[in-house]
Amino acid sequence: LLGGTARAWRLDLAAPEQFDRVIADIRERWGDIDILVNNSGGPPPAPAQGTDGAVWQQQFSVMVASLIQLTDKLLPAMRSRGWGRIITTTSSGVITPIPGLALSNALRMSLLGWSKTLASEVAGDGVTVNVMVPGRIATDRVSQLDTLKAQRENSSAEAVAEKSRQSIPAGRYGEPQEYGAVAAFLASQPAGYITGAVIRVDGGLIGAI
Repeated sequence: LLGGTARAWRLDLAAPEQFDRVIADIRERWGDIDILVNNSGGPPPAPAQGTDGAVWQQQFSVMVASLIQLTDKLLPAMRSRGWGRIITTTSSGVITPIPGLALSNALRMSLLGWSKTLASEVAGDGVTVNVMVPGRIATDRVSQLDTLKAQRENSSAEAVAEKSRQSIPAGRYGEPQEYGAVAAFLASQPAGYITGAVIRVDGGLIGAI
């Protein structure tokens, strides 16, 4: 609807040594980066007890440390220009922990504390820092989790999805475009007075206030 040109770069969050090269390439083509939307892939399902320490370390590196490192590389230019947007996607598990997803619940929660602290540090430089909390959005990740749950319960993925939809006041999964529209607003000029916030896009799923 807005026109313009988009280009994709492949960046592996498990390989932070790639960050400088990709950032330099983007800057050479279009200049400094104004908006960063942090989003790491989901970890495997795991219980809170009995998960190997090496798994915790590896997932922390990819899901938390890499996002902090990437943000740190882009923030100086944003602060010097007096404008920037940092948006980090987490999970509904940071508010109401999801059974069987201990890695996601715990590690994504740490991103809330980091984001809130960072927001207060850079607000005076015109940089906003916010967190988005998705509910059940119709993505490949959610489909994968529904399938895994169906296998555990000897059911079908559609039966699991239908039961999940019944637990959502909106009665459906959210569309990626709906989630993206909220991110686009947070990245816009009119959202300049919103920082340190946690924004839910969940169709009413999360029962906690």
